[in-house]
Amino acid sequence: MENQMEFSNRIDLQELQQAVQNIKSELRKVIIGQEEMIDLLLISILANGHSLIEGVPGVAKTVTAKILAKTIQVDFSRIQFTPDLMPSDILGTSIFNIKTQDFEFKKGPVFSNIVLIDEINRAPAKTQAALFEVMAERQITMDGTVYPMQPPFLVFATQNPIEQEGTYRLPEAQLDRFLFKIEVSYPNLNEEIAILEHKHQQKQQSEENLVQGVLKSEKLIQFQTITKEIVVQDSIIKYIASIVNQTRTNGNLYLGASPRASIAILNASKAWAAMCGRDFVTPEDIQKVCVPILQHRLILTPEREMEGFTTKKVIHQFLESIEIPR
Repeated sequence: MENQMEFSNRIDLQELQQAVQNIKSELRKVIIGQEEMIDLLLISILANGHSLIEGVPGVAKTVTAKILAKTIQVDFSRIQFTPDLMPSDILGTSIFNIKTQDFEFKKGPVFSNIVLIDEINRAPAKTQAALFEVMAERQITMDGTVYPMQPPFLVFATQNPIEQEGTYRLPEAQLDRFLFKIEVSYPNLNEEIAILEHKHQQKQQSEENLVQGVLKSEKLIQFQTITKEIVVQDSIIKYIASIVNQTRTNGNLYLGASPRASIAILNASKAWAAMCGRDFVTPEDIQKVCVPILQHRLILTPEREMEGFTTKKVIHQFLESIEIPR
């Protein structure tokens, strides 16, 4: 028995795990079901990545992002995208100050910690392009001056996959800047009953008042740093590279994933391992995050699309074909 080593974490993840549980407990006061969406949003926060939340109207996409910001006690701003929205409505604009006889920059709503962009596909290309720099580099450049965002800075965007009228398809360059595309489905029958009962009992109380702040932004930044320290073995790195490489050589796909996708899988699997209380990444962690990371980055060939194939199906196919490291 002497040579049998007792397993213990090299990184103390107890506080991080407790914080995740506390956030989930607060969210459950308002959100019923949608466990997958909550898990993925928490992974994206720990991995410091933006998320695109896709689902039909009324499945709590906006509410979840809103109350999540409240539990983390960070600044929150909501921008409703519309076809007439201009880049200055998001980023801010220079205004002439009569007293100083000079232009001064008035910051737009993007200067916040969690920015919720509602119906992101309703704004035209010019407005979409305004998000490129801030999402990739967490700064904006206006009149030659660089304005950095205060950490943590995360963009959660929602879109409705059904409605086509008055919407614009998101450019690939922008989709690539989202860590996850989270698909939110309808609740099942039992969840629907629970939602109605909860709403009935709630009476006049607003959803936001039910939720308490349980984590400060300084602590969150600390947790994001701890997440980066999670151990990743060489065989796991090779596994990630093999998965992403498959997307570039797969005959069903017209466009594969970029190196940004490989880094996204690495970061997200570290965050999920930390949430599970492990200081090392396993192949199962990678399989957990692969679909929401890759599905919006891949484009099927026209033939496969006509046959009713989906990117999700292709991802599952090559996950089954690649040898899992042990």
